Amino acid sequence: MIIKRPYHLPLHILFTCLLTATIYSCGGSKPAEEDAATTPQTPITVTTIGNSAMADTIELNATSTFLQKNYVKANAIGYIQKVNVQPGHYVEKGQLMFTIKTKEAQSIGNTINVLDTTFKFSGINSIRASRSGFVTQLLHQVGDYVQDGDQLAIISDRESFAFVLQLPYELRGVIASNQNLMLTLPDGEKLNGHIASLMPSVDSLSQTQGIVIKINSNHPIPENLVAKAHIIKTAKSSAPSLPKSAVLSNETQNEFWVMKLINDTTAVKTSVKTGIESGGRVEITSPQFTPGDRIAVTGNYGLADTAKIKIVKQ
Repeated sequence: MIIKRPYHLPLHILFTCLLTATIYSCGGSKPAEEDAATTPQTPITVTTIGNSAMADTIELNATSTFLQKNYVKANAIGYIQKVNVQPGHYVEKGQLMFTIKTKEAQSIGNTINVLDTTFKFSGINSIRASRSGFVTQLLHQVGDYVQDGDQLAIISDRESFAFVLQLPYELRGVIASNQNLMLTLPDGEKLNGHIASLMPSVDSLSQTQGIVIKINSNHPIPENLVAKAHIIKTAKSSAPSLPKSAVLSNETQNEFWVMKLINDTTAVKTSVKTGIESGGRVEITSPQFTPGDRIAVTGNYGLADTAKIKIVKQ
């Protein structure tokens, strides 16, 4: 191509114009190339589908209690002469708890013994524990005057200790598969328990039934302690599952999806149906993923469909 110089245009001005046009024409394609090279990529980590044991559980409160309490009563009219227990003390069956001096013995003293030395009269009655347990109430002290049959103390029967769980009646069907269960105390201690019996009545307001749980413990547990009981509703020995963080949902939690990788730089939104959630994992009932399918497990929140990603950890 031959460029003809206008007659009146100097040569150095024409050269400057041609150079400027060339620079602008070459630089015009750079922004598009730079945009393609600097497309934002979200860093993610990936996981794959796994098979694990899953269990659908509920957590209910169980309260410790002594189901049976024994009432220690006076066996004569008189004055309490000795008290061998204190509240909170543990007593064995047959242990001496109180001695009572009868009203008559208090009045006449040793007069009869002085008159007749063969007549052994003390007027002292002993009261012993009828069952082993803890003294939860002590109602009289030394010197108190009591009538025959007055209540002196209350013993919580150790053999009757148990946890009572209030189970909603509609869940009564799960009892058959939960004869043995785990109780977690407030301090984190775990106790193995088994269902001993069911209370024969239902609370009229809450419609819950009392379940008596017996435990094995090597140390005393106080009454009215609230433990967590884990009840298994449904269990599967093996189910396809993903970490909970890999499964996303909408605000109403009626739609679920995962971000599945179609290559090393692209993730697409894939709808899933979920099942049991247990141990930080979620069962995936559909679709059926293969062991080679890669699912975003972190960095996936807020990603749009067909998002550009960068794998930072396999």
